[in-house]
Amino acid sequence: MFLAGAAYFALFGGDYSYFELRRVRREQAAEQQRVEQSRAEVEALKARQDSLLHDSATIERIARERYGLIRDGERLYRFVEDAADSSGRRADTARGKGKRE
Repeated sequence: MFLAGAAYFALFGGDYSYFELRRVRREQAAEQQRVEQSRAEVEALKARQDSLLHDSATIERIARERYGLIRDGERLYRFVEDAADSSGRRADTARGKGKRE
């Protein structure tokens, strides 16, 4: 009887039960995965920081994309979408023209 009680307690009872240890191991594996993801993110951010600090081509690309800066002698062309174009319909159909009867 004592042996059965000890086995029951080992499986289901206390802080060191079999099921509690399994749960803790699953949590540990999930946390380890989060740590690895964070390390990868830190490495990517360090690489970006390095390219922003030391790579003039990266700085130029960002200046062109974000701020529309151009070099002397270049022309900047901006294409603006019509409000009707963004909905996928032609402008005359949006106003009721062009309907077929």
